[in-house]
Amino acid sequence: MRRPTAAALLCAAVAASHGAARAAAAPPEKRETNYDEAKIPPYTLPDPLVTRDGKPVRDAKTWEDVRRPEILELYRSQIYGRSPAPPAAMRFEVVESDARALEGTAFRKQIAIHFTEDKAGPTANLLVYLPASAAKQPVPVFLALNFAGNHRVHPDPSIRMNETWNRKEMKRQREDESTRGASAKPWPIETILARGYGIAILYYCDIEPDFVGGMKDGVRPLFFEAGQTEPAPDEWGAIAAWGWGLRRALDYLETDKDVDAKRVIGVGQSRLGKTILWAGAEDTRLQMVIASCSGEMGAALGKRDYGETIDDMIRAFPYQFAGNFQAYAGKWNEMPVDAHLLVSLIAPRPLFLSTGSEDQWSDPKGEFLAAVAADPVYRLLGTSGLGTDTMPALDQPRLGPLGFQVHTGKHDILPTDWPVFLDFADKHLPRSR
Repeated sequence: MRRPTAAALLCAAVAASHGAARAAAAPPEKRETNYDEAKIPPYTLPDPLVTRDGKPVRDAKTWEDVRRPEILELYRSQIYGRSPAPPAAMRFEVVESDARALEGTAFRKQIAIHFTEDKAGPTANLLVYLPASAAKQPVPVFLALNFAGNHRVHPDPSIRMNETWNRKEMKRQREDESTRGASAKPWPIETILARGYGIAILYYCDIEPDFVGGMKDGVRPLFFEAGQTEPAPDEWGAIAAWGWGLRRALDYLETDKDVDAKRVIGVGQSRLGKTILWAGAEDTRLQMVIASCSGEMGAALGKRDYGETIDDMIRAFPYQFAGNFQAYAGKWNEMPVDAHLLVSLIAPRPLFLSTGSEDQWSDPKGEFLAAVAADPVYRLLGTSGLGTDTMPALDQPRLGPLGFQVHTGKHDILPTDWPVFLDFADKHLPRSR
């Protein structure tokens, strides 16, 4: 995969300072997890409004022309890795549609996104539900990856059965009818449709299976150069690959006359919350981003030693990141970015961070502190930002352009979250053009 020389020059200093560490990197040893605020060592966050050569950013033009590209390049080269352009052979096949789905309330479409000319090659299956009103006027759409297969998100018997991947056994498995609708709780499709929104969902393992070694059955090898068997140290990991696949679904939505493709909202939870943040950072076509419980290397500060850590991520999920990320094991303060900079890459587009009171592993306070540190960027770009430096009480969401909540409960999208997500979209999604 070709990499831009300008980008390589921009991060030459970072690459040089960590070259030896990459070569010698070993999995960090596991240590006891810290959940005590008093035991968090001091850390320093890079200022989002100071360029790498020390100049202050005082206007939107300097942010867009200088500082934002700097931050984006650091994430590409050091954290998530560089992603390629869409393949020339990619095509969309509408394999099923029904304008009277869900008892006439919805228009269902099922699309195969073929990444190569060969139908047997990697293919992502996209499930789309639009409210019946879409026949008269294009509608905004929530775009999301799911963990379990499209047939599990709703009991609709017309949803095509997915083959899924067993992460523990690291193999593909066939599903039967007993699993239909088994993961429907986080996806209240009828509620979303009734509020005037559509939803488009694809199974993330269609893009790349989620385990060490899963890459060989995913999209990344399609872009290897002759003789290449592994991504280069600054090339994409699985999170970037999943985000790349979601952006290909966005490519499809731009071709669908029933979708208002200028009003697409990206949604993700857990590792897919990390994915949606990175997809939203790279692709400004996503007009709004909602990240649930994205935690470490998502919206939670990485330099803050609380709950899951950078070392935990490197030890358990090395394949999810660029190879260069390994250099920061045990050297968190040397990492040139942190979550507040990832959050700032979404600005000024609306971003909602949702966390859970029982999910201390994902560090809800660390996500809030990242939002506080990114607030100056939102304000520089003309929005009211987060609007507070006091962490909200449980179940009291902040619905500013940089929104935040801690729901009472676990590491999940809860049924009570979706009304909040929909209210946030109603309040901040740009009006139809």
